[in-house]
Amino acid sequence: MHTRQLGPFSVSAIGLGCMNLSHAYGVPPSAEQGERLLLAALDAGVTLFDTAALYGFGANEQLVGRVLKPHRSAFTLASKGGMAGVRGDDGTLRRVIDGRLATLRRNCEDSLRNLQTEVIDLYYLHRWDKSVPIEDSVGEMSRLVEEGKVRALGLSEVSAATLRRAHAVHPIAAVQNEYSLWSRNTEIGVLDACRELGTALVAFSPLARGFLCDVLHDVSTLDAKDIRRAMPRFSPENYARNLALLPAYKALAKEAGCTPAQLALAWLLSRGEHVIPIPGTTSLAHLNEDLQAEQVRLSPELVARVDAVINQRTVSGARYGAQSSTEVDTEVFED
Repeated sequence: MHTRQLGPFSVSAIGLGCMNLSHAYGVPPSAEQGERLLLAALDAGVTLFDTAALYGFGANEQLVGRVLKPHRSAFTLASKGGMAGVRGDDGTLRRVIDGRLATLRRNCEDSLRNLQTEVIDLYYLHRWDKSVPIEDSVGEMSRLVEEGKVRALGLSEVSAATLRRAHAVHPIAAVQNEYSLWSRNTEIGVLDACRELGTALVAFSPLARGFLCDVLHDVSTLDAKDIRRAMPRFSPENYARNLALLPAYKALAKEAGCTPAQLALAWLLSRGEHVIPIPGTTSLAHLNEDLQAEQVRLSPELVARVDAVINQRTVSGARYGAQSSTEVDTEVFED
């Protein structure tokens, strides 16, 4: 697999987002299935594995740490703090965004233990806690670098302005924002800011949370705990309109000689050498399909036609609901 630069690291052009193995899309696969998928990705040449304290409230980090510890020198390990599970008085875990300095340090220590490693290669601020200046949060994270607990820093779901403020405190190796054909907010400012600053743009949900795989045709089949149920684009009304975009899109994939999922990933790779998609999956077949996208080559003319079919003007529904929208710092398109 070809490589791309992520801060001081040379990583596979397509990484693996590990969240699906423990979190977010209904009942996760068994630990044995997760282990097989992680090892298959490593064997296939993936050298960027992405997890977070939030995913499964530590379970995803524990899985990644246990399975990949024997191969620790063979890949770049990324995790995230500043958004994790906190147990309430009733014993239930709830998601909390907390960028206070002591919390970030505690999150990092917890992640090091869960991941069974002495150092995290790339440590992200999972969400900017807007009650804490970004300079303060990044300043504390930079001390983790000085102490040898972290090698490089990243930010997730931030705007170009916030990236520049953070970068002035400590170099930011990567910004991880949602980026796909149907989520173009990154193109407002962050994509160019990352190129200018030498920062990688790590694209999460590059397959539009399954939409661009052409496998989800009925949103009523989603698990009751699937996070997509709360996303406006997956409401029955909006999703029906979005499905109407797929025939033209699939025709373009056929013309390119690839699957719809591969076209989505190849399109992202064409956006710049600093763009690194991290699709996630629980399926070995889908993993192999995703990784083969790196071999797809698209002409500028075909890229333009793909752009015209699925973009922020043709997609129905907002990316997040009202609450989640307040938790991110990314730019938004004007209506």
